Amino acid sequence: MKFLDVKTDFAFKKVFGSANSKDILISFLNSILEFDGGRKIKDLIIVDPYSIPLLKGMKDTYVDVKAELDDNSKVIIEMQVLNHEGLEKRILYNAAKNYSIQLRKGDAYHLLNPVIALTITDFTLFKNNEALISNFKLIEKKQFIEYSDDIELVFIELPKFNKTESELVTIRDKWLYFIKNIGNLDYIPKNLNLELEKAFNIANEANLNEEELELQHKKKDWIYIQKSSIELATKTGLQQGLERGLEQGLQQGLEQGLEQGLEQGLEQGLIQGESTATIKMVLNAHKMGLSIQTISGLTGLDEDKIMRILKNDCDL
Repeated sequence: MKFLDVKTDFAFKKVFGSANSKDILISFLNSILEFDGGRKIKDLIIVDPYSIPLLKGMKDTYVDVKAELDDNSKVIIEMQVLNHEGLEKRILYNAAKNYSIQLRKGDAYHLLNPVIALTITDFTLFKNNEALISNFKLIEKKQFIEYSDDIELVFIELPKFNKTESELVTIRDKWLYFIKNIGNLDYIPKNLNLELEKAFNIANEANLNEEELELQHKKKDWIYIQKSSIELATKTGLQQGLERGLEQGLQQGLEQGLEQGLEQGLEQGLIQGESTATIKMVLNAHKMGLSIQTISGLTGLDEDKIMRILKNDCDL
């Protein structure tokens, strides 16, 4: 028995966003979202139900399932498999956009309904936060007074969920285990509720047609290539950075070593009989391209002594 990996956009929307997935989505959202007063979702409408997309490019790294709850709240569920620059801003933008487009010109603001953006990531997004699920709302910074609950951002970071099948207790545990691991399972776990069993059956590859299977395999290959490319670029960048660092460090070390060696040689009398200032004058004049005769005239040193100074500098 083989199952779709629901972390791909196609499979995620097929399981949670199909026309007959209402009970599945209600069960999943009730296990994740926490409403005031312990309210539970009793009904919802799936907006833009799943249909087989055309095989064009493989540009999408996320998919959203949209639903309207029984209290008219809007929920956007997104499965994000690859991190990218600006991700958090895009999620906030999408939530705000879905909030604002509810009104038509002339409509009153009180007609706006809350929007919940639920994002599931296949990577760690908040590295300094150990929480598996994070909720964000508009609140006052010091007294934590809630300004509005009309826009709520909820994040689930799958790498932080590490429970095994034997450790699954709650419905939430079972749904997260389903999303994270179904692509690697070859059997249906026991002690599932009806909605989870139905989700497993929808994700069973035996129940897919040829076009759906082809799309799923192409999506998995594309995601694998993208992740591998990111890993390779990261490793290459680190290696190049290390090599450049070593090269610069060696160069600086050589320059500092030569300078320190010269100073120590001068201090320890490697070049006997002349002051440090005179010797430096000879060396600087030589670097400027002045002839031995000219240096002799400037410093008052005979040419043999100048030659010894220059020879000692090369030995250093």
